Amino acid sequence: MTDSAPSGYRVLARKYRPETFADLVGQDAMVRTLKNAFEADRIAQAFIMTGIRGTGKTTTARIIAKGMNCIGPDGNGGPTTDPCGTCEHCVAIMEGRHVDVMEMDAASHTGVQNIRDAIIETVSYRAASARYKIFIIDEVHMLSTSAFNALLKTLEEPPAHVKFIFATTEIRKVPVTVLSRCQRFDLRRIEPEVMLKLMRKIAGSEGAEITDDALALITRAAEGSARDATSLLDQAISHGAGETGADQVRAMLGLADRGRVLDLFDMILKGDAAGALTELGAQYSDGADPLAVLRDLAEITHWTSVVKITPEAADDPTIGPDERARGLQMAEALPMRVLTRMWQMLLKALEEVAGAPNAMMAAEMAVIRLTHVADLPSPEELLRKLKDTPVPASPPGGGTAASGTGGGPSAQASAPYSAPASQPQQTHQPRASGGNGVSASLAVAANEALAHYPTFHHVVEVIRANRDVKLLVEVETCVQLAAYQPGRIEFVPTEGAPHDLAQRLGAALQRWTGNRWAVTLVNEGGGETIAARRDADKLALHNEAESHPLVQAVKDAFPGAEIIEIRTARQIENAALADALPEVEDEWDPFEED
Repeated sequence: MTDSAPSGYRVLARKYRPETFADLVGQDAMVRTLKNAFEADRIAQAFIMTGIRGTGKTTTARIIAKGMNCIGPDGNGGPTTDPCGTCEHCVAIMEGRHVDVMEMDAASHTGVQNIRDAIIETVSYRAASARYKIFIIDEVHMLSTSAFNALLKTLEEPPAHVKFIFATTEIRKVPVTVLSRCQRFDLRRIEPEVMLKLMRKIAGSEGAEITDDALALITRAAEGSARDATSLLDQAISHGAGETGADQVRAMLGLADRGRVLDLFDMILKGDAAGALTELGAQYSDGADPLAVLRDLAEITHWTSVVKITPEAADDPTIGPDERARGLQMAEALPMRVLTRMWQMLLKALEEVAGAPNAMMAAEMAVIRLTHVADLPSPEELLRKLKDTPVPASPPGGGTAASGTGGGPSAQASAPYSAPASQPQQTHQPRASGGNGVSASLAVAANEALAHYPTFHHVVEVIRANRDVKLLVEVETCVQLAAYQPGRIEFVPTEGAPHDLAQRLGAALQRWTGNRWAVTLVNEGGGETIAARRDADKLALHNEAESHPLVQAVKDAFPGAEIIEIRTARQIENAALADALPEVEDEWDPFEED
């Protein structure tokens, strides 16, 4: 290793930083592609590396830069995927001091002027000593829009001696115009098996005694990041001061014993609130972070759910044998609805604990809530229980009880709104002058057209279909219908109704239907507005549902329960029809043989 430091000690993340493609772990696909490109002399003008933190994006960029400029120990070598690591260019690049390999952090150099000064104004000059002038821009997604635009032309047609290598953790924030000019490599999370092997190798090289369980905890905490895993290993070796076990690593990470978290998980699912609180308090006293305990509960819930669907997921190398056996047992015994409910509640609890002034108090309240919900019956069990419960008979003269499908006044609520039958209706038709067949024909045509609007409900639907929201609201809240027939509307306006409502309604209907409408204001005889009638129907339906014996049984079982929504049988039927897929008949193929 050639990386130097002012003191004799180097952190493991820098000491074991990969220097060649052979040192990169878990990125076989990228390494194979790059090797083929170098061997075929098809080196791209720009590369972009993307992936989570610690997967080796910047390190890979430096290795590519070394391979492009390596001249070999004898000084006569060409571009290679196996840089020698000893020539002047290899050494200078890995130490970050090569004059022709410029590294730039876009997080602190976001502006267009930074791009002009560092790249655009220098790109035309040839490399001072190396084969290529290489620009490495880390976290490239942090560049401003103007900076990206300034870079585009140079990126599209760079001089032959210039190469660009970008690195980013947020590939979606990089403009497509930039991505299309780069060869993209997605650095994957390192698999647990590969990470464990790497950690054992580094621990062996350092002469450190660390148990497999401790390495498994470090691998799980690193979440696929080699740099995070190496840093945690460095910290664990110092924390253990000799042989490092799982207990030391758990204390270092603020984690609870996984077996004890499983015990807590069991207590919660059994509804043992007192035992769960005692166990949580004991783990807290032993140094466990309450937020970490809830994260472990969520992780166990997720893992158990996955194992329930795909049992082979239990073969995770970071899972110990005892935990694997208990997880398989839980996955077999617990219904999926219990696990999904636990997952949703833990997600909410994690938000609460993270934002609470006292994390332990919030965690305790979350555990109490989880234990009380754990033994709640499913909706199917609840209905079965309520149906088996004897209900009191309906009081005499109490009317029809609300059924589960929402009977009662629903029929009236769904009926079209029409004028009261007692109101006189006058029919005005154009008079046909003697022998004038044209006028008679026009009158017949008008009557036939207006026949499409037999009730006032159809008028309202015309307004709704034409999306005149203002007029629709005014008609439903301000029109007290007195008389109606196709082509003629009489109504009593409510107090506060617009003075020009009749005129605007008549003009709109004539525009939409192509026929004249007589809309007249009268002083008496008006019925309820549509809005008032609709609200009355809703109230009646709600009252009928409230008095239903099954609803009363639910309220007795769950004090404080409220009716949130009532759907009638017609509404349920319409919703089912809307969700149903249309039947597609097989089309006749004239070329199909019998």
